[in-house]
Amino acid sequence: MSKTQDFSSIGDVLKALKEEFPDVSISKIRFLETEGLIEPERTASGYRKFSPNDIARLRFILRLQRDQFLPLKVIRKRLEQFDPSELEPSPNGESDEKATQEDPEWTASSGLSLSFDELVSSSGLDELQIRELEEFGLIDSHTAGDDIYYDEDDLVMARIARDFGKYGIEPRHLKMYRAFADREAGLFEQVVVPRGKTEGGRAVIQSLTELGKLSKRLRDVLLRASLREHLGN
Repeated sequence: MSKTQDFSSIGDVLKALKEEFPDVSISKIRFLETEGLIEPERTASGYRKFSPNDIARLRFILRLQRDQFLPLKVIRKRLEQFDPSELEPSPNGESDEKATQEDPEWTASSGLSLSFDELVSSSGLDELQIRELEEFGLIDSHTAGDDIYYDEDDLVMARIARDFGKYGIEPRHLKMYRAFADREAGLFEQVVVPRGKTEGGRAVIQSLTELGKLSKRLRDVLLRASLREHLGN
């Protein structure tokens, strides 16, 4: 058997990924290559050829984007410790626990800084949709001197809004989450953060993280019960 049989064309890679990642495209794969996250070999005529490790690496990247909404800057760091042998196939679209699952912690963001155009291209939304998210207080630009930028939380929010949009749920429908989050943050700050102290230590972060997990569990239970009631089950 020739060595070339161990490699796949970009079209073959697209077909292999489509079942788990319906939104993946050739332009997306090329973009990840441009960003230096994958480095497929080239034939003498310039065509890309992907090894099994290249495809595993792509799966790892796409799962981190889909399941954790991680920006490329963070994914690039994760790839430094990536071992293709640890990534199991996920035909049902469920992420490999070892590769992608981690408990969230209410700590500072990764320091990601995006321009408006970069936020548009990275989120999968158009300019009008990003402006709508700003209008309803779901994302907010930041300033550093004369520069205006968006951070990791803004990118995560934009991608969540994109996925809600697939079900016809628009930014104006999501503003209730913003209002609830603000009230919840006020409550948590009142019971956890020491009076007169705006920056807590490790104990404060741990308490906020635990409250965040409890809050998520509570919302899940209440939503499940409400849906059963509405559906008559």
